Amino acid sequence: MMELLGLKNRSYFSKEYLRPAIEIGVLEPMFPEQLRNPKQKYRLTEKGKSLIKKG
Repeated sequence: MMELLGLKNRSYFSKEYLRPAIEIGVLEPMFPEQLRNPKQKYRLTEKGKSLIKKG
């Protein structure tokens, strides 16, 4: 996602994009109990998918 947005600073991306998307419920971590898992990935929630369909 960072590459698609043209961002290079991971902490900025996490603070300004990733965390807010999780908080409003459009993204969810695949390993919610291990947020710092090196294999952590994120997926769209149903709410996130509905936003894409509307867009």
